[in-house]
Amino acid sequence: MTIPDFQTIMLPLLKHISDGKIHTVRILKDTLADYLELSDEERQKLLPSGQQTVFHNRVAWAKTYMERAGLLETITRGQFTITDRGREVLNSSVDRIDQSFLLQFDEFRDFKSRDKNDDETTVEKKTEIETPEEALQTAYKQIREDLAADLIYQVKRMTPVFFEKLVLDLMLAMGYGGSQDTAGSLTVAGADEGIDGVINEDQLGLDIVYLQAKRWENQVGRPEIQKFVGALHGKRARKGVFLTTSTFSRDAHQYVETIDPKVVLIDGNRLAQLMIDFNVGVSTAQSYFIKRIDSDYFIED
Repeated sequence: MTIPDFQTIMLPLLKHISDGKIHTVRILKDTLADYLELSDEERQKLLPSGQQTVFHNRVAWAKTYMERAGLLETITRGQFTITDRGREVLNSSVDRIDQSFLLQFDEFRDFKSRDKNDDETTVEKKTEIETPEEALQTAYKQIREDLAADLIYQVKRMTPVFFEKLVLDLMLAMGYGGSQDTAGSLTVAGADEGIDGVINEDQLGLDIVYLQAKRWENQVGRPEIQKFVGALHGKRARKGVFLTTSTFSRDAHQYVETIDPKVVLIDGNRLAQLMIDFNVGVSTAQSYFIKRIDSDYFIED
C-alpha cells in the first residue's frame, strides 16, 4: 500500500496507545509501519529536505493534532499516552479520526482558529490560482503558525521560573544589554515587588527596562497592568515590558496608551513570533533557497 496521509494514521495510532502505557513516536512508528504493512522502501522514503522519513513525519503530525484535541497528552519530552477523552473516542466505535472529527473539541477549534478566515473551499480555490512561489509562502505561513502554537503550548507546560528566564533570554536575543552575565537579571522569587526582571536597554546601561512575565491561561486585565505600573513608579522607572502566554484585555491596551512610564504589552502570539524570529527555543530544520535565472550570465558579447 502507499504511505497513508497523516489523518488516516490518527485512528490506528490512538488504538495502538490504548493500553495506557507511555509511548514514543520513534518506537510507535515502527509498530504502525508493521500494522499498515509498509514496505522497506515506503518506510525509508525521505521528505524533500532529506532530514526525515515521510512516514515518521506523518506519524508526528497525527500525534500533534490529536494532542491538540486532547485525545493524548505528552508526559515528558518525546513521551506521550492516551487520555480519558481518547479512550471515550475509541469506545464510541468511530471508524475514522480526521480534522473534521477533531473539530468537535473546543481545544482543537481554538488551535485551528488561526485559520478562521480561510475555510476549506477558500483554501482550495486559493491553491488553484497561486503561483508556485505564492504556494510556498502559504505553506511557510502555515508552518510558522503551527510552530507558534507549539511554542506557547510548550511554554505553558513549564514553570513560572522557567518562563521568567525565557523572557530574559528573549530580550537578550533581541539586542538589549550586552551579554548574559552583565545585561540583565531576574529578581528573587517572592521578593520581586511586581518586577520579574531587569535588563539594560543598551550595552552601556544608560537606561533600564523592567520586565513582568505572566505564564497565564486567563486574559490579563487592566488591574494587573496597574500593579506593574505601580511597581515601576516605585523604582522611578520609565520603561517596562509586560509579557504573557495569554492575551490582554482591551482596557489593558487602552490604559498603557495614556500613561507614563512607557509600557509595552506582548501577548502569547507575539511572544511566539518573537521567539521564532530571534531563535529562542527553536532551531532551523531546513533551509530552502529560491533561485531565478541570472539574465546577465546569458548575455553574449
